Amino acid sequence: MGASRSRGYAPIRDYAAIGDGRTVALVARDGSVDWLCLPDLDSPSVLGALVDAERGGRFALEPEGPCEATRRYLPETNVLETTFATAAGTVRVTDAMTLPRGGLGPYRELVRRVDGLTGTVPLRWSLEPRFGYAGRTTRIERRAGVPVAVSGRDAVALCAWDAGEPADGGDAIVGRFEAREGRSSLLVLGAAHQEPLVLPSRDDAELRLHETERSWREWARDREYDGPWREAVLRSALALKLLVFAPSGAIAAAATTSLPEEIGGARNWDYRFSWPRDASFALQALLALGCAPEARAFFSWMLHASRLTHPRLHVLYRLDGRAEAEEESLPLAGYRGSRPVRIGNGAAQQVQLDVYGELLVAAARFASATGGLDRDHARRLAEVADFVCECWEQPDAGIWESRGERAHFVQSKLMCAVGLRQACELAEGGLLPAGNRARWGREEQRIRDFVETRGWSERQRAYVQRPGDERLDASLLVAVLAGYDEPRAPRLLATVDAVRRELGRGPLIHRYLGDDGLPGEEGAFLACSFWLVEAYARQGRLDEAAALMDELVPLANDVGLFAEEIDPATGEFLGNFPQGLSHLALVNAAVSIEEARA
Repeated sequence: MGASRSRGYAPIRDYAAIGDGRTVALVARDGSVDWLCLPDLDSPSVLGALVDAERGGRFALEPEGPCEATRRYLPETNVLETTFATAAGTVRVTDAMTLPRGGLGPYRELVRRVDGLTGTVPLRWSLEPRFGYAGRTTRIERRAGVPVAVSGRDAVALCAWDAGEPADGGDAIVGRFEAREGRSSLLVLGAAHQEPLVLPSRDDAELRLHETERSWREWARDREYDGPWREAVLRSALALKLLVFAPSGAIAAAATTSLPEEIGGARNWDYRFSWPRDASFALQALLALGCAPEARAFFSWMLHASRLTHPRLHVLYRLDGRAEAEEESLPLAGYRGSRPVRIGNGAAQQVQLDVYGELLVAAARFASATGGLDRDHARRLAEVADFVCECWEQPDAGIWESRGERAHFVQSKLMCAVGLRQACELAEGGLLPAGNRARWGREEQRIRDFVETRGWSERQRAYVQRPGDERLDASLLVAVLAGYDEPRAPRLLATVDAVRRELGRGPLIHRYLGDDGLPGEEGAFLACSFWLVEAYARQGRLDEAAALMDELVPLANDVGLFAEEIDPATGEFLGNFPQGLSHLALVNAAVSIEEARA
């Protein structure tokens, strides 16, 4: 283990993500793969040391002596390259989840290539598979001389070429070898789920690794941002692509569950779901990047997933579109003692009203970019607008999914107003059935009256989190982003300044401050920090926007990834990782500055 680990846990900042459009693995700086769910991103973990360092399972690969590690993604790819420098020499490890291609191959495949650069470096490796969140029995056997770990109808094989003879390590598969200058070794983890296990040849695995690198570069080359933060925007695009579940088009909020918002605390949630709340942010970013196929797939998935609950929208859906997400706790130690470790997400049962506005804003963006909406989608969106007219006066859990009592969150109300305005405009353009347009307009005005009379604080000179409460909420920056009013409307200018003043910690922004019904505290929320950049850009405050962007972008880890939150005092990453909303917000902030400069 690397020296930076604490009780077996690497800092969240020390992870990089690799994936294949179906699942994501997290690789620590010291070469250990500590998180991999199979067969899909939201399946149970097979490698889960991330949330239980002793029992969770990992795939370790590291020099035997002291070393220094540097790493990068190969340019314009999600292929990771880690270089270990030791007193005896230097070795490079290339890690990738290979992308599916024609021909027979493993159902899922993790390739680890080791190249000796200088000298001779002794290395050791250990594969410790722990199926079902370490809750199922694992049996290790051999097939055609290859070690295979089996549990029920799941299996993983470990093929090794010039990487030492795989040996029985009890409940692990282990090996040792020497990497010599000019020589290459290969370790391949191949997985099967309810189907025969395919044992790859070395040539086929090497070819898939090469083709994976080429495919990522081809995809990255088509991205359409070329501004001053291109490297950060492109890395964000590649991170988001890792979170797109290719079979459905859903975008997972993050690749992990239960990484804590407070170390040792209980704010640990499962983010391996897709949130319609993020729809407008996602469509805005994907369309700006030239990701039209991904935008179309996500929008179609969202409308498909909501069919069974129509016209109601659930807060979140599974990646295959199902609405079930029952929350339970696992008997695992938790990241650095942060318990409980949860799977499922109880927020799925909440009422969250802003999601309707986000969906209708997304629909307007999609229609503008693609030239329209199909008839069935248009009819259903009109029915969503009708439902907003009926439900907006209810209290809800708000954008932050408060687990306390429901309240009349101002951001929820104003997003309902924005959604009805978008519905009216779509109807005026002939893109939605216009029969109830007058009602949508009347209810929009009623909502605006509520926001302007009960959601504004003269003392704070800002919109507030909820009526009768003077607390600010960074989600009110969305009023600028979503077009609730003209960006430079006096109340929006004042609210943006108040959020920075009251919730800012250096360049970082907290979601809110004060009691929220949960024990403990949390870090600064990165998406809110980038929302502030975008708000500045939309208000024409370009110097402020660019200066803040220049402070935020370097806060990424060494390979350009962000978690959900950052501790303002230490710079430590908190929350699930990599976090889709953080990267969506970065992209939209950068693009908004460029658009404002045009």
